[in-house]
Amino acid sequence: MRILYHWPLDPFSRMVRLALAEKRLTFKLSRVEPDDDPAMLRALNPAGTTPVLCDDSTGTALTIAGSRPILEYLDEAREAAPLLPEGLAARAEVRRLVDWFCVKFHAEVNTYLLDEKLQKPLCHAGPPDNAALRDGRAHLRWHLAHVNHLAMTRDWLAGTMLSHADIAAAAHLSCLDYLGEVPWDEFEMARTWYARFKSRPSFRPLLEDSLPGMAPAPNYADLDF
Repeated sequence: MRILYHWPLDPFSRMVRLALAEKRLTFKLSRVEPDDDPAMLRALNPAGTTPVLCDDSTGTALTIAGSRPILEYLDEAREAAPLLPEGLAARAEVRRLVDWFCVKFHAEVNTYLLDEKLQKPLCHAGPPDNAALRDGRAHLRWHLAHVNHLAMTRDWLAGTMLSHADIAAAAHLSCLDYLGEVPWDEFEMARTWYARFKSRPSFRPLLEDSLPGMAPAPNYADLDF
């Protein structure tokens, strides 16, 4: 059995949910709330963060923490439905883009928009900072322009096949899409790429996510947005 400890609007948890579904692996979700006792999560991951995957399907109980280690583990543990291409150069490009979204995008966009519009209300930390929102939206447009260029010149973001790069990008953008923060109309090819991924069976459970008192944007679950 595989158990994924996650939080629904955590983009890193969403990366793992998408990868597990694309690999056609069965798993159960264990939801970890921001105000839960941190001792339980730290017992699984000393960093105290989601996602954490507990997997005893091979006969040996394994605990893997962090989205990128989990994605790499899944591709190594199950060869079917690969999410990494053949060839060193192709894999390097996938990993570059995963790093882009997990580090650069997270720092320049999520730290502003998700923290202000999602974390602050949940933590009762006051209203969003308008200057931070303005900066985050400007950064988001710059990143979307890069996604738009990749989608214009490639079948998928890193090349000819759906890969960890698409999973990382879609997971991060989907959290912002939940909040209605993605200006899709300004980036036609990025929108087409996202709609294509959004229509896959792996994405459907994400579209059913909701937070108490914080409903998704009207077009969040619309496949023809």
